[in-house]
Amino acid sequence: MNLLWFYVAIILALSDILHTVLMWKVLNNFYIILGGIIQQSTHSTWQTWVIHEIMEAGFHFIVVSMVFLNPTIGILAALIHFVIDVTHTVLLRDMGEIEHRALHFLVESLFFILIYGL
Repeated sequence: MNLLWFYVAIILALSDILHTVLMWKVLNNFYIILGGIIQQSTHSTWQTWVIHEIMEAGFHFIVVSMVFLNPTIGILAALIHFVIDVTHTVLLRDMGEIEHRALHFLVESLFFILIYGL
């Protein structure tokens, strides 16, 4: 079986950790100000949240596309990550960090197994 699915899921997980560290530890003040600007321009909490998720998906697209030198894999990774984030935020509100990461890795792995592993 081709292991590309596994590598993509690992890189996407690392990209998610990198995003968290960059946005909440390194660029925290900028990220909060950007969130405030988006909130003021949309006047809607849910639209602000969706824009945040779209920007995060863009980050994952860039990272995964650069690692694999393949924008198709980047688009698929960003799309599945976005869908999982939106779905689990709407349906499964209280998740710890471990559960969050495990859910992402499981669903993203299954998604990429269906595409690249079979």
